[in-house]
Amino acid sequence: MDVEEKISLLKSFAAEIVTEEELREVFETKEHPNAYDGFEPSGIAGIHFGLMRSKNIKKMLGAGVHFKLYLADYFAFINNKLGGDMEHIRTAGRYFVEVWKAAGVDTSKVEVIWNRDLMQDFSYWERFLKIGKITSLDRVRRAITIMGRKEGEALSSAQIFYPIMQATDVFQMDIDICQLGIDQRKANILAREAAQRYGWKVPVIVSHPLLLGLKGAPDDIKGKSEDVLIDYKMSKSDPSSSITVHDSFEQIKKKINGAYCPEKVSEGNPIFDYLDKIIIDDKDSTIRIERPEKFGGTFEAKNFDELVRSYRAGQIHPADMKAFVAEELEKRVRPIREHFEKNSAAKALYEEVKSYTITR
Repeated sequence: MDVEEKISLLKSFAAEIVTEEELREVFETKEHPNAYDGFEPSGIAGIHFGLMRSKNIKKMLGAGVHFKLYLADYFAFINNKLGGDMEHIRTAGRYFVEVWKAAGVDTSKVEVIWNRDLMQDFSYWERFLKIGKITSLDRVRRAITIMGRKEGEALSSAQIFYPIMQATDVFQMDIDICQLGIDQRKANILAREAAQRYGWKVPVIVSHPLLLGLKGAPDDIKGKSEDVLIDYKMSKSDPSSSITVHDSFEQIKKKINGAYCPEKVSEGNPIFDYLDKIIIDDKDSTIRIERPEKFGGTFEAKNFDELVRSYRAGQIHPADMKAFVAEELEKRVRPIREHFEKNSAAKALYEEVKSYTITR
């Protein structure tokens, strides 16, 4: 795979790249650049984690990237996830690694790093202080949306550390490519600015998009800021708006049937969002949707764009789209669900995490 093919592979899922020219330079100079995705371990994995993010990681591994999975246990502690119980948080971290394994991520090619271990080195805190020294408190407060909290919300003193810690992680792990959600953009920009100020390696940002919750979003959501997008993303803290990797086919169908899906509207429509970000791998491939003969029989679109145009023209009913998406999600969720049903160690992890009280 040449450099342009690698860039094209990352662009196939990226919401934003800062900058493409720098990404090209990374691939031209490094055969296996370091990239990472990190998360606070908490709760039960939704399809935004188990399907979308694992799909992106498999693409990056295919591009020769050395991927680091960052389990941000102390970030979860600071953010009061799972009541701030560190034992529960670390169990949830092990569970999430198991989810990616069940989703087909080759975990032998992924380096798992715990925040607790990274923080043991004094150099971590030296970098932390250097970044904090050039970052105003107002700037930090504006960045707290990366924690899933709103600007202006009351914070503990520890939570003020959060954005600077996240920027510090980038340098402590020697990251070339920050591959996190677009909602984490502010922390990644802090890291870039610190690198430019101190002459450190400037990380490239390859932000993946957020997956819409079942309640949908306004049809003018495209192009909105990451702060606005956060309000409409799928979140495990809102079970009524999410599908988990453990849901049965009946549960998936019920949730999809109740999803926001107005006729002739594809923007802000979670059904089309799941097609775009999870289901349709090749946007130029033919898409067939089975319908009863009395409703027109099998519908065929030459590609994803034609499917969208056809829906906007009223040629496909929302009920047909929902049935198609439910079946396609089931195909992808089933292997993960069955892994946790058949593997005793994985099942025990799931049952343990399922018993925890979700606090954020």
